[in-house]
Amino acid sequence: MKRSVLTRYRVMALVTAVMLLVLSTCMVFKYGFDTGADVTFVVSQTHGLLYILYLIFAFDLGQKARWTFGKLLWVLLSGTIPFVAFFVERRISAEVTPLVEAYEERVAAEAQADEAHAAESKETVTP
Repeated sequence: MKRSVLTRYRVMALVTAVMLLVLSTCMVFKYGFDTGADVTFVVSQTHGLLYILYLIFAFDLGQKARWTFGKLLWVLLSGTIPFVAFFVERRISAEVTPLVEAYEERVAAEAQADEAHAAESKETVTP
């Protein structure tokens, strides 16, 4: 799996988690102090759009990491519970990083083998 898949997930998990905390704060002000309804509306819409992107990237990562349905569901729902996404992101990142490193090592080994094969072909063809 490419590193970019994990990076996209991590960025969106952190952005979504921060926006959820901002939204929670806005909700406290809106319903607790009866102020900031307009700001709460804008923040809620922004969080909704970012959460959709988070769902897409988390689902993509889950498919490539071959997670079970339960694990995938937990990761997808972690963007709706304040503070949980920070912990889930860290755990998922630690779990998926070895998969990314294994992929990068395999790609590097294949590239090295291709270069060796190309060098052999040049030596064989030259009279």
